[in-house]
Amino acid sequence: MTIKNVVLVHGGFVDGSGWQGVYDELSRDGFTVRIVQNPTLSLAGDVAATHQVLDGLDGPAVLVGHSYGGVVISEAGNHPNVGVLAYIAAFAPDKGESVNTLIADPPPGAPVPPILPPVGGFLFLDRDRFHASFAADLPAQQGAFLADAQVPWGVDALGGAVTEPAWRHKPAWYLVATEDRMIPPPAQRAMAERAGATTVEVIGSHAVYVSQPTGVADLIRQAAA
Repeated sequence: MTIKNVVLVHGGFVDGSGWQGVYDELSRDGFTVRIVQNPTLSLAGDVAATHQVLDGLDGPAVLVGHSYGGVVISEAGNHPNVGVLAYIAAFAPDKGESVNTLIADPPPGAPVPPILPPVGGFLFLDRDRFHASFAADLPAQQGAFLADAQVPWGVDALGGAVTEPAWRHKPAWYLVATEDRMIPPPAQRAMAERAGATTVEVIGSHAVYVSQPTGVADLIRQAAA
């Protein structure tokens, strides 16, 4: 039976509007698509926002997370209305892990995201390096817009640890962005393998869900089926 509901969860530094291309593709196919606007203040708050959307559905959903959104879906995915998980260049933490623990020991030579020191408990990316690091396969003007429209990411959200990863109990899919300079592709592959996820690789930056909406939508369609 094909699942007909899709819930899209954004990551840090951005809001849910980047999902529009994926939303348009899936909506044309008859999926009911909802987008969670994470407050990105704490993991608990973002899980609550996701549950609020899931509560309003009339059946099972594919719960999709990009980047930090992968942490959110790993925790929120235990909701009874979640049938399948889909990670898009995302963190897929195990029990007790958080963004902080997953990025604590980067492999030698891995690109280092240009995260500025926290101010008032919030993080931003260096706007001058945002395009190259986050969205190198988007036009420069679009990269500049994303840099200037950044959502402040609360440091508490990075420390939020998963209590029971949903991928241990539900099927998972994973899209690896092969040109990602935020989460190294080898780390993506390792997390996907650990989660037992069906894995697809797409040539794209960390913003692959914006630059390659058809490829992302294709993976979600497969997960739904």
